[in-house]
Amino acid sequence: MPEIVRIPRERISALRGDGDSTLQLLERKLKCSIDIGEDGEVELTGESVDEFFGKGVIRAIGRGFSAHEALKLLNDGYGFNLVDLRDYAHNADAMTRIKGRVIGEEGKARKIIEQEGECNIAIWGHTVGIIAKLETLDIATTAVFKLIEGQPHQVVYMYLERNRRRREQDEKGSGMWNKPKDSIKK
Repeated sequence: MPEIVRIPRERISALRGDGDSTLQLLERKLKCSIDIGEDGEVELTGESVDEFFGKGVIRAIGRGFSAHEALKLLNDGYGFNLVDLRDYAHNADAMTRIKGRVIGEEGKARKIIEQEGECNIAIWGHTVGIIAKLETLDIATTAVFKLIEGQPHQVVYMYLERNRRRREQDEKGSGMWNKPKDSIKK
């Protein structure tokens, strides 16, 4: 049974690409045929597992990601979180303020979250989408939530820096718990 995904009409051109080049790439990578309706209804037809993973990729493109970024979701080690800002903003002014906090002045906050959280962020309409490795997805998502809740940017940057250093230590194996027993002073 085909999977149906709805995307905003404004994102249909991003899904198609120039001369349907993106659409053809997606059909090849997702191993599904893709039919796009004028209203933004996208139908995926293929093996059920391919449809399942393809649905996430199409949804990510619909929420502002490029096809290149969205195709990362085909790797087992990547995930996608979508935050609906309507849950936190009760009017248009609040929505604009929250989006502005996540983006930051000249895109600074977004860039720092993407660098420190090793992720891609897309802000489209009333949503903030995050694609990242599973190890860093929760960290980047938490940083976005901290900004939405109104925490100072500097606090969020320190949170990201602390987590990046912790990950680097864990990768090097130089954490306190990873030292050989003979290196601990008696």
